[in-house]
Amino acid sequence: MRLKLITIIAAITIATGCLAQRRYVIQHKPYIDLRPMHFGISVGMNLQDIEFKTDAPIVCDADRWNAGFSVGVLADMRLSNNLNLRISPTMHFGSKHIKFMNLAEMDGEGKPKSEIQNMKNTYLAVPVDLKFSSQRWNNIRPYMMAGVSPMLNLTNKSQEIIQLQRTDLMLEVGLGCDLYLPFFKLIPELKFCYGLGNRIDRSHIDDLKDDTKRTYANSVKSGHTKMIVLTFYFE
Repeated sequence: MRLKLITIIAAITIATGCLAQRRYVIQHKPYIDLRPMHFGISVGMNLQDIEFKTDAPIVCDADRWNAGFSVGVLADMRLSNNLNLRISPTMHFGSKHIKFMNLAEMDGEGKPKSEIQNMKNTYLAVPVDLKFSSQRWNNIRPYMMAGVSPMLNLTNKSQEIIQLQRTDLMLEVGLGCDLYLPFFKLIPELKFCYGLGNRIDRSHIDDLKDDTKRTYANSVKSGHTKMIVLTFYFE
């Protein structure tokens, strides 16, 4: 009986302590989410990729990930307690490492002849997203987001094997978490972006001076861009 009483008292004490701790946690920036508009900046990194369709016997693939850098600004408009509209113009600096292999021709070592293209890309993106947030718990508030991102490719080299069109439109989905700090709000976010159309520019093929490059370029029928972006917003 005494043991049961001690157990009950200990349980009540622990529960009371936990509730008190939860109740008296300092709420940083308690009114920031009630503003109709707020602004911020962002920095982060990106991994660019592209998915190809080719004609045999030539195959090509982005055979490795190259980390790039992203920087931008943020405008956030409150629509309801759990829904926000965000516009976040961003510059993405990165590259795609592309390997072409001709399976019908072998080199001296018996391996398919290959070509490498390091496609550097600088994108100006203007994502328009909806942010679906949970209820705030102390100084943490997880969320999910989805939207579209029109993009402008600012880098182009006419003598590369393949060339991308200047514009792109990506569908993006992701998740993140609002972290309320004493002087600002920090928001880490991970999102996945997928291009909605074929972005291979075939108009430059006739201008290629290298016949080998022209052969590889003609084999590529379509290419859909992809990107993974890790962003840190400061509001």
